[in-house]
Amino acid sequence: MLATTGLDAAAAAAMLRAVAHAVIANTDRLTDADLAIGDGDHGIGMRRGFEAALVALDAPPPGIDGAFRATGMAIMANTGGAAGAVFGTVFTAGAKAFAGEAEISAASFRRFLDDAQAAVARRGGVTEGQKTMLDALAHAARAAAGAPDLAAAIRAAANGALEGVEATKGMVATTGKARSLGERSLGHPDPGAISLSIILGAMRDFVAA
Repeated sequence: MLATTGLDAAAAAAMLRAVAHAVIANTDRLTDADLAIGDGDHGIGMRRGFEAALVALDAPPPGIDGAFRATGMAIMANTGGAAGAVFGTVFTAGAKAFAGEAEISAASFRRFLDDAQAAVARRGGVTEGQKTMLDALAHAARAAAGAPDLAAAIRAAANGALEGVEATKGMVATTGKARSLGERSLGHPDPGAISLSIILGAMRDFVAA
């Protein structure tokens, strides 16, 4: 699905639909992960948000940024809780990286990750190392920094996110629902970090198809 230089608006919308389907397909996995350190509602919430995103992507606003913003707004409005706010922010804040762009390039994709990371940190009041989805997002942004083209950048980001998921296993939760568990949260990956890895993994698979 990857064009010579990147993804145009139609391909970007198709990629976002693939992302939504991947998150929905992993509802049970996310539920199980959240049951280990939370109240088990993460999978259901993410499914609701990304089902709404699919509806929004049936007729997205013009432009790559329009598709990303519509996705983020649907997630914010339908996921619920902190997950809706932060995952919606990933797409709405990151959409600015694509404003006026005819294609998603390696450079604009890296800006997307950087802008999303900064916005999530501000909105959630969290920093890397607190056992949140930001750990996967920060790893992804760093991994993609030196990639020479879009496919390599997305692949590196997806791999980086997986490293971030693994890193959260060794962290004690200091924010969110898992905070009350203290050291009992050790050994378990953060459900939000898993969700972020699923999102970037679906993007990687899309461009590789």
